[in-house]
Amino acid sequence: MDHRAPSRRRILAAGAGALATTALGSWRPAFADDQLVDLPMDNGVRRLVAYPEKRPMIVLTSRPPQLETPWDVFNQGLITPNDAFFVRYHNAGLPGPIDGDAHAIRIGGNAVAKPFSITVAELRSQFRPVELLAVNQCSGNSRGLFNPRVQGGQLANGAMGNARWVGVPLKDILARAEPTNAARQVTFDGLDNGVFGGGDFVKALDVHHAMDGEVMVAYRMNGEDIPFLNGFPVKLVVPGHYGTYWVKHLSDIQVIDHEFDGFWMKPAYRIPDNDCACVPPGQAPAATRPIGRFNVRSFITSVADGARVRAGQALAVRGIAFDGGQGISEVAYSTDGGATWREARLGTDLGRYSFREFTFGFTPAAGTHDLRVRAWNRSGQSQPMEALWNPAGYMRNVVESVKLTAA
Repeated sequence: MDHRAPSRRRILAAGAGALATTALGSWRPAFADDQLVDLPMDNGVRRLVAYPEKRPMIVLTSRPPQLETPWDVFNQGLITPNDAFFVRYHNAGLPGPIDGDAHAIRIGGNAVAKPFSITVAELRSQFRPVELLAVNQCSGNSRGLFNPRVQGGQLANGAMGNARWVGVPLKDILARAEPTNAARQVTFDGLDNGVFGGGDFVKALDVHHAMDGEVMVAYRMNGEDIPFLNGFPVKLVVPGHYGTYWVKHLSDIQVIDHEFDGFWMKPAYRIPDNDCACVPPGQAPAATRPIGRFNVRSFITSVADGARVRAGQALAVRGIAFDGGQGISEVAYSTDGGATWREARLGTDLGRYSFREFTFGFTPAAGTHDLRVRAWNRSGQSQPMEALWNPAGYMRNVVESVKLTAA
């Protein structure tokens, strides 16, 4: 780093840190030209606002920030730009300005022999970096589309993103602390503070998962410092798992000899403990378990629901599919509402945790058409034709319908 000029990391942190003050500091919302978007749900009108380091995003709440990626972004490439990557906070107490080099992570707990603390600068210089392309998706992505409606943030499909992460494998960091045979779980805490509700946001992974070599402490995102609202200067990356585990502004790691039962592990972020993670609408599950890996999802991105196209003109349709780490093996498409299916063409495999592109051609006759896509992963798992329901509004992955009119 060049010490003759102010660090870019510090400049960005100080600017974004204004969000942490009572009235968002001196920051004022920058509204997009269109200002509003109407999402396909009851009370779905949302405002588009440009936050620091972000282009105009769909705002669900401003404090804490919950920003959804505009849908057209997903048709612009398989990598989601940093300035369009969705934002989800639980706590309104955002951290203030952060020195990106001096920020320290504490590693300890009652199941390590050698607790220690390490700065981000030391993390960069003392460990071998790795790179991974992986999707981060909010557990409640698409919650606003549940029927019957469920409580929680009413999101459409844009609470997800695919990025290239660079950082250090968590197992290498934990190895320096020398976990003991008593180690059972690892907990993770960040700098954001709980003001009310569930309090401090702390998550946990089983120790064998934390040590699998893929869980990462990341400090780069798409070749740049991680944006403040996505976790600057370091965040936990848990490939294939829902974003609840991707702790932002990571500051404390504890290896413990018991199962952690804090609020954000129990009772929050739990799903029905059965094969479909579902129950009949309106019913409570008999038993629950912590949410884990993504299920299989696929979306058409090049054609919007309700679009009007020219009859008889060839239409190139594209979209994205992903899952929790098995990798996408097939995508089928239907142009008649699911009555018949054909195989779509898969794009380049960028890795089993990444979005996978698919394409197909379609020449519509005059009239209405119902386009659907359905993906399978390498384990044979796919998507349900009818939407599954659970009271938390998690893990929606129904085969989506995109209706268009040709004239």
